[in-house]
Amino acid sequence: MVTEQEVEAIGQTLVDPRQPLQARFRALFTLRGLGGPGAIAWISQAFADDSALLKHELAYCLGQMQDPRAIPVLRDVLRDTRQEPMVRHEAGEALGAIGSPEVLELLKQYSTDPVVEVAETCQLAVQRLEWLQQQSGQPAVAGPYLSVDPAPPAEERDVGQLRRALLDETLPLFDRYRAMFALRNAGGEEAALALAEGLRCGSALFRHEVGYVLGQLQHEAAVPQLAAALARTTESPMVRHECAEALGAIARPACLAALQAHAADPERVVRESCEVALDLYEHERGPAFQYADGLERLRPPP
Repeated sequence: MVTEQEVEAIGQTLVDPRQPLQARFRALFTLRGLGGPGAIAWISQAFADDSALLKHELAYCLGQMQDPRAIPVLRDVLRDTRQEPMVRHEAGEALGAIGSPEVLELLKQYSTDPVVEVAETCQLAVQRLEWLQQQSGQPAVAGPYLSVDPAPPAEERDVGQLRRALLDETLPLFDRYRAMFALRNAGGEEAALALAEGLRCGSALFRHEVGYVLGQLQHEAAVPQLAAALARTTESPMVRHECAEALGAIARPACLAALQAHAADPERVVRESCEVALDLYEHERGPAFQYADGLERLRPPP
Protein backbone atom coordinates (compact mmCIF):
# COMPACT_ATOMS: atom_id res chain seq x y z
CA MET A 1 0.00 0.00 0.00
CA VAL A 2 1.31 3.43 -0.94
CA THR A 3 0.81 6.21 1.58
CA GLU A 4 -0.06 9.85 0.86
CA GLN A 5 3.30 10.80 2.36
CA GLU A 6 5.11 8.58 -0.15
CA VAL A 7 3.19 10.09 -3.08
CA GLU A 8 4.08 13.54 -1.74
CA ALA A 9 7.77 12.67 -1.40
CA ILE A 10 7.89 11.38 -5.00
CA GLY A 11 5.95 14.46 -6.16
CA GLN A 12 8.41 16.75 -4.41
CA THR A 13 11.26 15.10 -6.33
CA LEU A 14 9.40 15.63 -9.60
CA VAL A 15 8.76 19.35 -9.09
CA ASP A 16 12.17 20.22 -7.62
CA PRO A 17 14.36 21.80 -10.35
CA ARG A 18 17.45 21.23 -8.16
CA GLN A 19 17.06 17.46 -8.54
CA PRO A 20 18.90 15.72 -11.40
CA LEU A 21 16.68 15.35 -14.45
CA GLN A 22 17.10 11.54 -14.36
CA ALA A 23 15.69 11.42 -10.81
CA ARG A 24 12.75 13.64 -11.81
CA PHE A 25 11.97 11.35 -14.77
CA ARG A 26 12.03 8.27 -12.53
CA ALA A 27 9.71 10.06 -10.08
CA LEU A 28 7.35 10.96 -12.94
CA PHE A 29 7.11 7.40 -14.21
CA THR A 30 6.59 6.17 -10.64
CA LEU A 31 3.63 8.56 -10.26
CA ARG A 32 2.28 7.41 -13.62
CA GLY A 33 2.31 3.84 -12.35
CA LEU A 34 0.66 4.76 -9.04
CA GLY A 35 -2.13 6.81 -10.62
CA GLY A 36 -4.93 8.55 -8.74
CA PRO A 37 -5.75 12.19 -8.03
CA GLY A 38 -2.62 12.80 -5.92
CA ALA A 39 -0.31 11.64 -8.71
CA ILE A 40 -2.21 13.73 -11.28
CA ALA A 41 -1.97 16.83 -9.05
CA TRP A 42 1.82 16.53 -8.68
CA ILE A 43 2.33 15.87 -12.40
CA SER A 44 0.11 18.86 -13.24
CA GLN A 45 2.11 21.12 -10.91
CA ALA A 46 5.31 20.38 -12.83
CA PHE A 47 3.99 22.10 -16.00
CA ALA A 48 5.40 25.31 -14.48
CA ASP A 49 8.93 23.99 -15.15
CA ASP A 50 11.18 25.48 -17.83
CA SER A 51 12.26 22.14 -19.35
CA ALA A 52 10.27 21.43 -22.52
CA LEU A 53 11.45 17.82 -22.37
CA LEU A 54 10.09 17.28 -18.86
CA LYS A 55 6.76 18.97 -19.70
CA HIS A 56 6.45 16.83 -22.85
CA GLU A 57 6.86 13.71 -20.69
CA LEU A 58 4.35 15.02 -18.13
CA ALA A 59 1.71 15.26 -20.85
CA TYR A 60 2.67 11.84 -22.24
CA CYS A 61 2.27 10.20 -18.83
CA LEU A 62 -1.10 11.86 -18.17
CA GLY A 63 -2.35 10.53 -21.49
CA GLN A 64 -1.09 7.03 -20.79
CA MET A 65 -2.85 7.04 -17.39
CA GLN A 66 -6.18 7.55 -19.25
CA ASP A 67 -7.74 9.26 -16.25
CA PRO A 68 -10.36 11.88 -17.23
CA ARG A 69 -9.36 13.92 -14.16
CA ALA A 70 -6.28 14.98 -16.17
CA ILE A 71 -8.37 16.56 -18.94
CA PRO A 72 -8.56 20.10 -17.43
CA VAL A 73 -4.77 20.55 -17.12
CA LEU A 74 -4.12 19.02 -20.56
CA ARG A 75 -6.75 21.32 -22.06
CA ASP A 76 -5.01 24.32 -20.49
CA VAL A 77 -1.59 23.23 -21.81
CA LEU A 78 -2.92 22.71 -25.34
CA ARG A 79 -4.48 26.19 -25.29
CA ASP A 80 -1.39 27.91 -23.86
CA THR A 81 0.56 29.26 -26.82
CA ARG A 82 3.43 30.20 -24.47
CA GLN A 83 4.17 26.49 -24.09
CA GLU A 84 6.65 24.95 -26.52
CA PRO A 85 5.11 23.26 -29.61
CA MET A 86 6.34 19.80 -28.51
CA VAL A 87 4.57 20.28 -25.15
CA ARG A 88 1.30 21.46 -26.70
CA HIS A 89 1.48 18.61 -29.23
CA GLU A 90 1.88 16.05 -26.45
CA ALA A 91 -1.07 17.56 -24.55
CA GLY A 92 -3.23 17.14 -27.66
CA GLU A 93 -2.07 13.55 -28.11
CA ALA A 94 -2.74 12.85 -24.42
CA LEU A 95 -6.30 14.16 -24.72
CA GLY A 96 -6.80 11.73 -27.61
CA ALA A 97 -5.27 8.91 -25.55
CA ILE A 98 -7.68 9.46 -22.66
CA GLY A 99 -10.38 8.84 -25.23
CA SER A 100 -13.22 10.91 -23.80
CA PRO A 101 -15.74 12.24 -26.35
CA GLU A 102 -15.98 15.49 -24.35
CA VAL A 103 -12.68 16.74 -25.85
CA LEU A 104 -13.66 16.08 -29.47
CA GLU A 105 -14.75 19.67 -30.20
CA LEU A 106 -11.63 21.12 -28.58
CA LEU A 107 -9.41 18.83 -30.66
CA LYS A 108 -11.29 19.79 -33.83
CA GLN A 109 -10.74 23.46 -32.95
CA TYR A 110 -6.95 22.97 -32.65
CA SER A 111 -6.77 20.82 -35.81
CA THR A 112 -6.16 24.09 -37.67
CA ASP A 113 -3.60 25.49 -35.21
CA PRO A 114 -0.87 27.54 -36.92
CA VAL A 115 1.76 25.30 -35.30
CA VAL A 116 1.82 22.33 -37.70
CA GLU A 117 2.84 19.75 -35.06
CA VAL A 118 -0.11 20.77 -32.90
CA ALA A 119 -2.53 20.77 -35.84
CA GLU A 120 -1.44 17.33 -37.11
CA THR A 121 -1.57 15.87 -33.59
CA CYS A 122 -5.10 17.13 -33.02
CA GLN A 123 -6.22 15.83 -36.43
CA LEU A 124 -4.89 12.37 -35.47
CA ALA A 125 -6.54 12.57 -32.05
CA VAL A 126 -9.90 13.44 -33.64
CA GLN A 127 -9.59 10.45 -35.99
CA ARG A 128 -8.65 8.17 -33.08
CA LEU A 129 -11.72 9.28 -31.11
CA GLU A 130 -13.97 8.84 -34.13
CA TRP A 131 -12.45 5.38 -34.73
CA LEU A 132 -13.14 4.46 -31.08
CA GLN A 133 -16.77 5.56 -31.46
CA GLN A 134 -17.12 3.34 -34.54
CA GLN A 135 -15.72 0.40 -32.56
CA SER A 136 -17.97 0.93 -29.52
CA GLY A 137 -19.06 -2.33 -27.98
CA GLN A 138 -16.34 -4.35 -29.68
CA PRO A 139 -13.55 -5.72 -27.49
CA ALA A 140 -10.19 -4.03 -28.07
CA VAL A 141 -7.54 -6.25 -29.63
CA ALA A 142 -4.61 -6.42 -27.24
CA GLY A 143 -1.18 -5.96 -28.84
CA PRO A 144 2.26 -6.82 -27.50
CA TYR A 145 2.78 -3.28 -26.14
CA LEU A 146 0.92 -1.69 -23.24
CA SER A 147 1.06 1.88 -24.55
CA VAL A 148 -2.01 3.84 -25.63
CA ASP A 149 -1.15 4.78 -29.21
CA PRO A 150 -2.33 7.75 -31.31
CA ALA A 151 -3.70 5.34 -33.94
CA PRO A 152 -4.74 1.68 -33.89
CA PRO A 153 -2.49 -0.77 -35.77
CA ALA A 154 -3.51 -1.58 -39.34
CA GLU A 155 -5.07 -5.00 -39.90
CA GLU A 156 -2.57 -5.72 -42.69
CA ARG A 157 0.17 -8.14 -41.59
CA ASP A 158 2.49 -8.19 -44.60
CA VAL A 159 5.60 -6.18 -43.72
CA GLY A 160 6.23 -5.19 -47.35
CA GLN A 161 2.71 -3.79 -47.73
CA LEU A 162 2.97 -2.01 -44.38
CA ARG A 163 6.30 -0.48 -45.40
CA ARG A 164 4.74 0.86 -48.59
CA ALA A 165 1.88 2.42 -46.66
CA LEU A 166 4.25 3.91 -44.05
CA LEU A 167 6.36 5.64 -46.69
CA ASP A 168 3.52 6.71 -49.01
CA GLU A 169 3.23 10.45 -48.52
CA THR A 170 0.01 10.58 -50.53
CA LEU A 171 -1.84 8.58 -47.85
CA PRO A 172 -3.60 10.25 -44.90
CA LEU A 173 -1.32 10.57 -41.86
CA PHE A 174 -3.70 8.42 -39.79
CA ASP A 175 -3.29 5.51 -42.24
CA ARG A 176 0.50 5.86 -42.18
CA TYR A 177 0.43 5.83 -38.38
CA ARG A 178 -1.68 2.67 -38.48
CA ALA A 179 0.98 1.04 -40.68
CA MET A 180 3.67 2.26 -38.28
CA PHE A 181 2.08 0.61 -35.25
CA ALA A 182 1.38 -2.58 -37.18
CA LEU A 183 5.09 -2.74 -38.12
CA ARG A 184 6.06 -2.24 -34.49
CA ASN A 185 3.73 -5.05 -33.44
CA ALA A 186 5.12 -7.33 -36.17
CA GLY A 187 8.63 -6.85 -34.81
CA GLY A 188 11.86 -8.29 -36.17
CA GLU A 189 14.64 -6.89 -38.33
CA GLU A 190 12.62 -6.36 -41.51
CA ALA A 191 10.00 -4.31 -39.66
CA ALA A 192 12.68 -2.33 -37.79
CA LEU A 193 14.47 -1.44 -41.04
CA ALA A 194 11.17 -0.46 -42.70
CA LEU A 195 10.37 1.84 -39.78
CA ALA A 196 13.87 3.31 -39.85
CA GLU A 197 13.29 4.41 -43.46
CA GLY A 198 10.54 6.61 -42.07
CA LEU A 199 13.14 8.75 -40.31
CA ARG A 200 13.90 10.36 -43.68
CA CYS A 201 10.37 11.24 -44.85
CA GLY A 202 7.14 12.93 -43.82
CA SER A 203 6.64 15.74 -41.32
CA ALA A 204 8.61 16.30 -38.12
CA LEU A 205 5.66 14.88 -36.18
CA PHE A 206 5.72 11.70 -38.29
CA ARG A 207 9.50 11.26 -37.92
CA HIS A 208 9.33 11.84 -34.17
CA GLU A 209 6.71 9.11 -33.85
CA VAL A 210 8.93 6.73 -35.85
CA GLY A 211 11.71 7.42 -33.34
CA TYR A 212 9.37 6.69 -30.44
CA VAL A 213 8.19 3.41 -32.00
CA LEU A 214 11.77 2.28 -32.68
CA GLY A 215 12.49 2.85 -29.00
CA GLN A 216 9.60 0.56 -28.10
CA LEU A 217 10.74 -2.07 -30.60
CA GLN A 218 14.32 -1.99 -29.20
CA HIS A 219 15.84 -3.65 -32.30
CA GLU A 220 19.50 -2.88 -32.88
CA ALA A 221 19.09 -2.96 -36.68
CA ALA A 222 17.72 0.60 -36.42
CA VAL A 223 20.66 1.99 -34.40
CA PRO A 224 22.60 3.46 -37.39
CA GLN A 225 19.54 5.37 -38.66
CA LEU A 226 18.61 6.59 -35.15
CA ALA A 227 22.18 7.74 -34.50
CA ALA A 228 22.26 9.52 -37.87
CA ALA A 229 18.99 11.35 -37.12
CA LEU A 230 20.28 12.37 -33.68
CA ALA A 231 23.46 13.74 -35.31
CA ARG A 232 21.57 15.75 -37.98
CA THR A 233 21.62 19.29 -36.61
CA THR A 234 19.19 20.39 -39.35
CA GLU A 235 16.61 17.90 -38.02
CA SER A 236 13.80 19.10 -35.74
CA PRO A 237 14.81 18.93 -32.05
CA MET A 238 11.54 17.08 -31.45
CA VAL A 239 12.76 14.27 -33.75
CA ARG A 240 16.32 14.25 -32.41
CA HIS A 241 15.04 14.01 -28.84
CA GLU A 242 12.90 10.96 -29.62
CA CYS A 243 15.81 9.26 -31.41
CA ALA A 244 18.05 9.85 -28.38
CA GLU A 245 15.52 8.23 -26.05
CA ALA A 246 15.14 5.30 -28.47
CA LEU A 247 18.91 4.76 -28.43
CA GLY A 248 18.81 4.70 -24.62
CA ALA A 249 16.09 2.03 -24.70
CA ILE A 250 17.92 -0.14 -27.28
CA ALA A 251 21.04 0.09 -25.07
CA ARG A 252 23.73 -1.38 -27.33
CA PRO A 253 27.36 -0.12 -27.24
CA ALA A 254 26.88 1.88 -30.46
CA CYS A 255 23.97 3.66 -28.74
CA LEU A 256 26.23 4.74 -25.89
CA ALA A 257 28.73 6.35 -28.28
CA ALA A 258 25.98 8.30 -30.08
CA LEU A 259 24.44 9.54 -26.82
CA GLN A 260 27.75 10.58 -25.33
CA ALA A 261 28.57 12.48 -28.53
CA HIS A 262 25.48 14.69 -28.01
CA ALA A 263 25.44 14.94 -24.20
CA ALA A 264 26.58 18.56 -24.54
CA ASP A 265 24.47 19.41 -27.61
CA PRO A 266 23.67 23.14 -27.92
CA GLU A 267 19.96 22.29 -28.30
CA ARG A 268 18.63 21.95 -24.75
CA VAL A 269 15.93 19.36 -25.46
CA VAL A 270 18.48 17.16 -27.27
CA ARG A 271 21.06 17.57 -24.50
CA GLU A 272 18.52 16.70 -21.81
CA SER A 273 17.19 13.76 -23.84
CA CYS A 274 20.70 12.32 -24.03
CA GLU A 275 21.06 12.79 -20.25
CA VAL A 276 17.85 10.87 -19.62
CA ALA A 277 18.69 8.29 -22.30
CA LEU A 278 22.09 7.59 -20.73
CA ASP A 279 20.30 6.88 -17.44
CA LEU A 280 17.88 4.57 -19.29
CA TYR A 281 20.87 2.89 -20.98
CA GLU A 282 22.43 2.18 -17.58
CA HIS A 283 19.11 0.78 -16.35
CA GLU A 284 18.67 -1.46 -19.41
CA ARG A 285 22.24 -2.78 -19.01
CA GLY A 286 22.02 -3.17 -15.22
CA PRO A 287 20.38 -5.68 -12.86
CA ALA A 288 17.53 -3.46 -11.61
CA PHE A 289 14.07 -4.57 -12.78
CA GLN A 290 12.20 -1.30 -12.23
CA TYR A 291 13.08 1.96 -14.02
CA ALA A 292 10.26 3.81 -12.22
CA ASP A 293 11.95 3.27 -8.85
CA GLY A 294 10.61 6.21 -6.84
CA LEU A 295 9.10 3.97 -4.17
CA GLU A 296 12.19 1.77 -3.88
CA ARG A 297 14.30 4.88 -3.27
CA LEU A 298 12.02 5.89 -0.38
CA ARG A 299 11.77 2.49 1.30
CA PRO A 300 14.73 0.87 3.04
CA PRO A 301 15.64 -2.60 1.75
CA PRO A 302 14.06 -5.46 3.81
